[in-house]
Amino acid sequence: MKQAVTYELLHECKQTGARRGVIHTPHGDIQTPIFMPVGTQATVKSLTPEELKEDVKAQIILSNTYHLYLRPGSKLVREAGGLHKFMNWDRPILTDCGGFQVFSLQKLRTITEEGVEFKSHLDGSKHFFSPEKVIEIEEDLGADIIMSFDECCPYPSSYEYTKDSMERTTRWAKRCKDAHKDIDKQALFGIIQGGFYKDLRKQSTEDLIDLDFPGYAIGGISVGEPKEEFLDILRYTAPIMPKDKPRYLMGVGSPDYLIEAAIAGIDMCDCVLPTRIARNGTAMTWNGKVVVRNATYERDFTPLDFECDCYTCKNYTRAYIRHLVKTNEILGVRLLSLHNLRFLTKLMERVRMEIENDNLFNFRNEFYKKYGYKE
Repeated sequence: MKQAVTYELLHECKQTGARRGVIHTPHGDIQTPIFMPVGTQATVKSLTPEELKEDVKAQIILSNTYHLYLRPGSKLVREAGGLHKFMNWDRPILTDCGGFQVFSLQKLRTITEEGVEFKSHLDGSKHFFSPEKVIEIEEDLGADIIMSFDECCPYPSSYEYTKDSMERTTRWAKRCKDAHKDIDKQALFGIIQGGFYKDLRKQSTEDLIDLDFPGYAIGGISVGEPKEEFLDILRYTAPIMPKDKPRYLMGVGSPDYLIEAAIAGIDMCDCVLPTRIARNGTAMTWNGKVVVRNATYERDFTPLDFECDCYTCKNYTRAYIRHLVKTNEILGVRLLSLHNLRFLTKLMERVRMEIENDNLFNFRNEFYKKYGYKE
């Protein structure tokens, strides 16, 4: 039977082994490696779909199963014609499974083999997510790529806890696959777990490959651990993932992590970071972060970033954006969000070019030096 989503490998960087590819979906092709803006509640905060397409040049966005289940409800979204019609977005969408959100409610949830009972963070009402229920919600939402229900271990966790959790995630993944029907319209990805234990990561990867998903994600890293541990597990796990299918690293959005992910062979990343720091008055630039709310920018009549081609940098100054931020005007958040997202999509455009030129490692070193990262 025809798969909804397929991966085409175009080139491997001779310096690093990084992959340049295309993910084919029902709502269009995605050039990879890619950064995906997060639209948790069927909106990327403060931005219109037109801005995301024309200014940010986003190829795909994410939405969140947990949040949309609570509000407005997945049945309502289905009634509206699915997420694409509901939010007026005609490009690909990925929905996560809600696992990370549910498991972050540590004092408000109970895990059993059947699923997770949890209390809503909104009103305290009780709900239950089983693998089958999560698939039902994600089918209602109608995204191109949907994620299987997993347990995201906290950091740090013991070997025994992590092993039990990983094995349960595999059993849940099988139940998700059995429940998923619309395979010609949606691709269900499996999520590799195993914490920071390489043997568990290997076992999780092998078990999920046996289930033959059309794509695979690395979950449970970038959860507060030191960068060295993050890189160690990333560099171990990515190469043992299937070569002919998309590889997705969940919850990563800082420039250094995005570049390291690409070098490791990852195709897709996502994070709320660019819009979150925008709400705190911070911009990413090719010369490092700019905390535009600081007094030093009060009379700075230059763009946020001379090297940026976004709408914000073409039309507004640091002084003006600082004024908007200091007066709590929503336009300040909008302009910074647009800029930060465009910065990351532009960064990944450059990463794709450097892979094609077999030059990604050299680019990484130059970027780190300019941005202010230490090796």
